[in-house]
This record gives sequence, C-alpha cells and structure tokens, in this order.
Amino acid sequence: MADKLIIFDTTLRDGEQSPGASMTKDEKLRIARQLERLKVDVIEAGFAASSNGDFEAVQAIAHAIRESVICSLSRANDRDISRAAEALKGAQRARIHTFIATSPLHMEKKLRMTPDQVLEQSRQSVRFARNLCDDIEFSPEDGYRSDMDFLCRVLETVITEGATTINVPDTVGYAVPELYGDFIRTLRERIPNSDKAVWSVHCHNDLGMAVANSLAGVKIGGARQVECTINGLGERAGNCSLEEVVMAVKTRRDYFGLDVGIDTRHIVAASRMVSQTTGFVVQPNKAVVGANAFAHASGIHQDGVLKARDTYEIMRAEDVGWSANKIVLGKLSGRNAFKQRLQELGVALDSEADVNSAFAKFKELADRKSEIFDEDILALVSDESVTHDKEQYAFVSLSQHSETGERPHAAIVFTVDGKEVSSESDGNGPVDASLKAIESHVKSGAEMVLYSVNAISGSTESQGEVTVRLQNSGRVVNGVGADPDIIVASAKAYLSALNKLQSKADRVAAQG
Repeated sequence: MADKLIIFDTTLRDGEQSPGASMTKDEKLRIARQLERLKVDVIEAGFAASSNGDFEAVQAIAHAIRESVICSLSRANDRDISRAAEALKGAQRARIHTFIATSPLHMEKKLRMTPDQVLEQSRQSVRFARNLCDDIEFSPEDGYRSDMDFLCRVLETVITEGATTINVPDTVGYAVPELYGDFIRTLRERIPNSDKAVWSVHCHNDLGMAVANSLAGVKIGGARQVECTINGLGERAGNCSLEEVVMAVKTRRDYFGLDVGIDTRHIVAASRMVSQTTGFVVQPNKAVVGANAFAHASGIHQDGVLKARDTYEIMRAEDVGWSANKIVLGKLSGRNAFKQRLQELGVALDSEADVNSAFAKFKELADRKSEIFDEDILALVSDESVTHDKEQYAFVSLSQHSETGERPHAAIVFTVDGKEVSSESDGNGPVDASLKAIESHVKSGAEMVLYSVNAISGSTESQGEVTVRLQNSGRVVNGVGADPDIIVASAKAYLSALNKLQSKADRVAAQG
C-alpha cells in the first residue's frame, strides 16, 4: 500500500499575505468551499488573532466546511492560541498551528530572545494548545536556517508536549532540493520521538524551487504533508504551488509511490476562482493551470499529439479541469446544457437562484459573442459569485467617444444604493475618462496602484478581464470586471473595488 501525502492548503492565510491579495470573509468562504470540493486535507483558514476580520473568516469556514480539517495559525503565546481555539469551535475537525522563530538571526533580531527562552516558550505554547485541541501543528519559523542541534531540542520537546504535526519551513526560500531533503531526513533520524508526529514541509519560491524543495522533503526527507497554495500565491515570489506538487506526485507515482486524495478535476476551477478573487493573473505558461499548459504550437508536436496524445502530453487536460472541447456553448444552448457544463467544469453554485442568475448573464453574453469558451463561463460565474452580495455601487451603462486628435470623453450611469446616477468626464483615454467619471461623483480619494487587462480567450471576440487595485487609508482592495468591451470591464472592476473599500470588514494582514 502506498503512503498518503497530506495536502495542506494555506491560500487563505499565507497566500493572502501577497500585497493586494487580502480577501473578505465571503470571498474566503467561497474559496474554502472550492477547496473542500477539491478534497484538500487541511485548509488553513487564517490567522484568527491578527484581526477581527480574520477571526470571523476562520469562524465562518469552521462552521461551513465538514470534509476538510480547518486550521488557524497562531503565534506561540496564550492569547493567540486561545483566539484560534475560539474561532475553531464549530469545526468538525480542527487544528491549531502555532509557530515561533528558531534561527539565530530571527531569535536575536526579531524576537530578542535567547535560545533557552524560545525553547521554553515552544514547550509552554504546545502544552497550552494541546489542552484546547487534539490536533496541534508546530512550526519553527525560518527552520531551515536554524542550528541543527538546537532545532532537534525544540522539536523533540514539542513532540513530547503533544504536537501531532511538525512543519519545517524554508521561510525565505533559501533551500535547494537535495540539501533540504537531507535536512528533513537528518531531523527525523536524530530526534528520538520523531515517529510520533507527521512531518511537513513549507517552502517559499524566492529562488524558484519551492515545488522541487517540497518534493525533495517528501522523497528524501520522508515528509508526509506538503503546505502549498493555489497558483503558488504568496508574498514575495510565492509559495509551493498546490496544482504542481499534486500533479507531480500523481503523474510520477512510479517514483514517489504516494497517494493523494485531491480530486484533480476541480483544479482549474479553483485556480480561476483564486485568480479572479485576488486579481493575480495566472501567467499563460504556468504549469497545469496556465492557458498554454496543454497547447502545442510546433508542427512536429501537433502532429505527434494528433497521432498519439502521450507523445507530448504527460497529463490529460481534462483530468485537471480543462475541457478537451474548447468551444462548448452558444446562444441557442439551454439552461440544462449550461448547468451540465458548470458541473463538467467543477463549478458548484450555492443555489438554483444563483444558477438562474448566471444563466441569464450567459444568454446576455451569447447575444454579443458567437462562441462561448470554458474560460468565458468561468469568468462569468466568478463574476456572478463576487457580485451576488448586496452592493453599494453597480454598473448600468456607459457611452464614450474617442477619436484621434480629440480628448476622449465618457458618460456613465451606475447605481448608488439602488438609485441611478450619471456622471461624465474627459480623460487621457477612454478607460481614464470612464474611471474619472465614476470618481468625480463618488469622490473616494482612493489611489489606483494596479490596472491590468487580461484576454480570457484567444480571439478578438474575447472577453477582457480587468483588475483594478485601489489603496485608501492603508487598505488595499482588488476589483475585477469582465466584458467583451474592455472599457465596460474597466468600469465594472473600478466599481467592484469601490464596493470593497466601502466594506467595514477588518482586513489587517497576518504577521508571520
């Protein structure tokens, strides 16, 4: 029998620490439900002690998710641990994940603590957490750059106190695969009670080796849990990518000899949802989930694939949620065909009302666009899930005029708390004029820190997906809009971002 590799997803905690990637409680809950459909073993829902918003998000996810273990991060102190336990009360299965830095640099410069003080705090925190929860994970922050002898003492101690999972982070992405794998193996060989805990790896991608390091920790080191995020989302250069590590283990089962419980057919839908929610566009050549991941431009490659797929494809596109038939629906397609396509794409809407609303938007799009691609449907459904909640601002209509040698002008109609208002403005271009028209009425005072346009599919008929990132009073939010008219998509994205700025949810980034 092959061993089971536990997939620990930290998109909602470590992934959210990407600048501009913070999510509302409802957005986190939607992604958590998608992760449950993906059959992720452990979902790290947030850092409950970091803010009221994160506490409420962890609490909501703990009540809603039944199949996955729900985890909250906490620093190694009683207040954080108590807050995590409180947020996790409604969970079917709960885990407290506590951490403290153990590298000489972090202990001296950040914690200003001696090694003996860190050892004692590790002991006390795990003991305290174990009285509140049966499932305790302990992480020595910056573990890979820690002194081996000291790290062995700390980890032996916390296992004795009841830690059930030991996670060894490469916090700054310094490791290389063979050395990191050897490091994990040495820890397991030197610590007398290492067999009493599951060993886990958590690697950052600063040198582009997060997935390779994680897999080395599994193969060489004997780790049986990998901490990762959808699309490799995370601060700096990101984290180990869930879709890459899962498909590596499944595709090369002959080498790894491990089973994973992930339902890979939901990977693309999860990737799409995370990208659309955070505004972090997936690069076309991204492994597994990039638009070009299964595309073949070379004539030799195309000929080989047509004769036998496995000449150049080591995975099947449909196994991760891509459709083999890209053009799927049109204006004559009915509701049942649309609903069936959603199921094939791994998308589950919350209610029949949501399906009806999404179908109405699909028919509207089909009247404007002759060919509807999977990417169009995923964008439409993602937009539906984001705009389903009550909004202060909503798009109604837009007209704009742009001509060489003349200053562009835009007039827009949108609703404010359900009441229609109109506004107009000139600008440097039609997008600039449209957004200035909105701002001239709203007067949010927000600074735009990102504007990006991404074509959802490959033709001039493609929908444009626009991401707008706004910053105001230290708060950063993303708005995303999709439409065949990129000017309209831009206005929708700007209004979406304004709605998030108006939200009173507390969005303080986790520390750690």
